[in-house]
Amino acid sequence: PEENVRQSILQWLVEEHLYPHHLIAVEVPIKVGSTPKRCDAIVYNKEMQPLMLIEFKAPSVAITQEVFDQAAIYNRQLNVPLLLLSNGQTVILARVTKEGYQYLPSIPAYTELSPNT
Repeated sequence: PEENVRQSILQWLVEEHLYPHHLIAVEVPIKVGSTPKRCDAIVYNKEMQPLMLIEFKAPSVAITQEVFDQAAIYNRQLNVPLLLLSNGQTVILARVTKEGYQYLPSIPAYTELSPNT
């Protein structure tokens, strides 16, 4: 189920929003404190700087504040400007700002994320 969500969302990003598939990494290892964790997916620019952190959940798992907080904790290590959370039914996209988070109504095209590509 979560794997299906991952495949469909990544395919949607590549096909509908023109995200280069070779700049999307899945199962990216990170450390939270001294604990090894994994990020479901990260979208990079051509310089391999992370642009978007993606967290996938199974369709039966609601996208709650707890899920958002998990992505935010991971992002403390990565400092990615955008967070995308999805269970296949709900997609939440938030831009990280100095004040907190700005929720976006739609997924930006890859060229909007990384204008120099």
